[in-house]
Parts: sequence; C-alpha cells; structure tokens
Amino acid sequence: MIFDLPPILGLTPLIVYIILAFRKEIHPLVNVMICIVIGMVLTKTNPMTFGKILSTSLGSFLGQVGFIIMIGSGLGAILKESGVAENFVYLIVRKVGINSMNKAILASMLTSMVMVLVLSTLTGGNAVIAPIIIPLVASVGMTPSTLAIIMQTAGVTGLFISPFSPPMVTLMELTGLTYPQALLHASLPICIPMWLITYFNAKRVQKKTAGIMDYPAGTALSVDNYDATPEARRASILFSIVMVLVIIYGIVFRPGVSHAITVIFVAFLAVSFGARFKASHAIETFMKGCAQYFWNYILFILLDPFLNFISASGAFDALVEIGEPLVQTAGKVGLSMFAALIGTFGIQGAAVAQAVMLDTVFRPLVDLHGLSMNVWALVILIGSQMTSFAYPGLDMIAAMGTARSSDMESLCKHGWIITGTVLVICLIFSVLFA
Repeated sequence: MIFDLPPILGLTPLIVYIILAFRKEIHPLVNVMICIVIGMVLTKTNPMTFGKILSTSLGSFLGQVGFIIMIGSGLGAILKESGVAENFVYLIVRKVGINSMNKAILASMLTSMVMVLVLSTLTGGNAVIAPIIIPLVASVGMTPSTLAIIMQTAGVTGLFISPFSPPMVTLMELTGLTYPQALLHASLPICIPMWLITYFNAKRVQKKTAGIMDYPAGTALSVDNYDATPEARRASILFSIVMVLVIIYGIVFRPGVSHAITVIFVAFLAVSFGARFKASHAIETFMKGCAQYFWNYILFILLDPFLNFISASGAFDALVEIGEPLVQTAGKVGLSMFAALIGTFGIQGAAVAQAVMLDTVFRPLVDLHGLSMNVWALVILIGSQMTSFAYPGLDMIAAMGTARSSDMESLCKHGWIITGTVLVICLIFSVLFA
C-alpha cells in the first residue's frame, strides 16, 4: 500500500464503487474506471503496466462471463427476429388459457421464467414478452403493478434454473458443483418459495390496485388470430431439439463455462437455418444484439483488475481477520449468514461480480471452517442475487418500466418479503446442512 497505509483501506475502491452505483448519472463503466485508478494509486501500480493487466483480464473468468452475456444478447436478437420468441410466448399463453386472473398470473409467471431462461437475460427476456403479454393480461383486468412483480421475480427464477445463465455458470465454476447439485441445493430452495410468494402476493396487489392503476383503455388484445409462420415453427423445433441435446451433454460431461459459449453459437446456427436467414442477415442481426451489451462485456473485463487491485492491497485478508472472531463465536451458521447479509446489503453491482467478490472475500474462512459447498452455493446465490430485491436497483426499475408501472411501493414491499424469506431459508439450511 502507498505510504504504508493499513491494508483495510484497500477497500476504498469498493466503497467508492458502491456509493457511485447509486448515482444514476454515472455510467457503470465510468464508475469502475474511477475505482481502478484509485486501486492503481493505492497499490502503486505503474500505469504503463496496465495494458498487460488488461490483456490478462481478457481471458479471466469474469471476462468469459461478460462475453457470454454479450453473445447471449445476440442470440436473443435472432430468436426475436425469427419469431421463435413470440411463438414460445403464444404457445405458453394458449396452453394455460388466459380467461381468469389466476390463469393470467400463472401464464405471466411461466412466460417470464421461460423467456428469461431461454435468453439468459432478465431485462431482455421481459422486454421480448412485454408487447405480447401486456395486451393479453389486460384483457382480464391485470394491473401494471401486478405484472411488474411477476416480471421481476418469476423472471429471476429463470436465471436460477438455467444451466447456461451467467449466475448459474458462475455458481458452478466457483463451487465445483454439477448442475443437478447446484439446482437441488441452491436454486430450487430459493425458487420454490419465490414462486409461491409471487403468486399469492400478485393476487394481493391485484386486489389492491384493480380499478385504480389499470392499463389504459384499448390495451387488451386476444391471441385467437395468432398463427406462427412456417419458418418460426421450424426454427422453434430446431432450437428446442438443440437445447435439449446440449443440456443433456452439459449435465453428463460437465465441460465448464466454455460450454455456454458453444451452446449459444449452436443455437444461433440452428435458429438461423430453421428461419432460412441469409448468412449476412443472420450475422448482422446477431451482432446488433451483441452491440446492446458490448458495454457490459467491457465492464466485466475491467472488473477483473478492479478486484485484483483490492486483493493485492491485502484488504480482503484484513476483512477476513476482522470477521474471524465473529465466525469463531457463531461458527458455520454465523459465517453463512454474515456472508449472505454482506452480499445482499453491502455489495451493489453486477451480480456475477458480486458472486466472485463474495467467494474471494470469504473463501478462506469457508475452507478453514469446512463449510459445505452445498450451503456455500446457496449463500453465493443469495448474496449476489437478492440485492435488487432488498432495495431499488436496476432489475426492479427495469421490471417496473417494462410492465409500464409506476408503483414502486408495491415492488419494494414485495422485494422485502422475498429478501426476508430467502434469508430465513439460508439460516435454516445453514443450521441443518452446514
């Protein structure tokens, strides 16, 4: 550290990052660049060597995840352009049959979850279904407040159960668990209560807001006249077959994070072929989708040196030393809850980066005390994903906007119920299985 400052001050870039994350006028890239400069100064890093550091981060785990998110957006553009996304939405809606409020809630939850699972992006998945699902649920009187709750929560569970979503890829990479293990011990214990809470709370919010915050007149629409084109049907079938095969392959052979990249490109080829796109059109559409998240890819590349500078300062080690007495007193349960609470309320930023940061900070204590990897996977998922439920964040605001709602109060109250319930589940699992 410069001037022989205490190592704990190496957390300064992280503290600045958290503070600036709440400033809407500051772009996340600007935020992380400011924090990198602070980290370089504190660790006395020569600016001339930063190019080498950045080159190394291109091949880092965070760099790979950022690349997956970017090309996942490209696949989402192909699915939308080919009509596959729209076809899936209508198939789900017709299967459920929206002729009552209960069915409308279930159809919305299922549609949001499946589309986010397919596209591996919460905002992108909900953005695809919004123009289709809103007129349909409006036909039975669902309010924007109700749909916003569904889109945020049911959509997030799609990320939690997808074997190739960034959160799940990160979780499996950090813990070494297989997909079935991660699903059984981390994802489903969170998703099941989230589904139940969302269904019943959506009904409560619907009763509260019906007739007060309805969609404008003329929004309602029927699906009876929709008929997918032959190209959309063919592309949907090929996409479904490819996804089933690659998921089975991934479960059996566990090829790691690189498999997600292969899946996206294979799916891209299958959908493009099924829709009979010309090669030039398919590539242009794919690249336009990627362009929407190119900034996110750069962000993840920069997050790697950002975290490395904090680690090099000795700040993470100092934080572990501070937390050690607390853990010694409360044991494995205390460690699990301390990490989950720090992640949920103390670290704000990209969820994947939050997961890596949690693992970096607390992994020495996890290994020292022999905390079960199953429980640690649950802690990482909670600590990295519950932040947007604990207080208004990008995901909450995006869900509200996508559903065309202005009711932040209902979303916040719903988020607090979700956060409190999930933390109780973390406590129970820590006591029983740590």
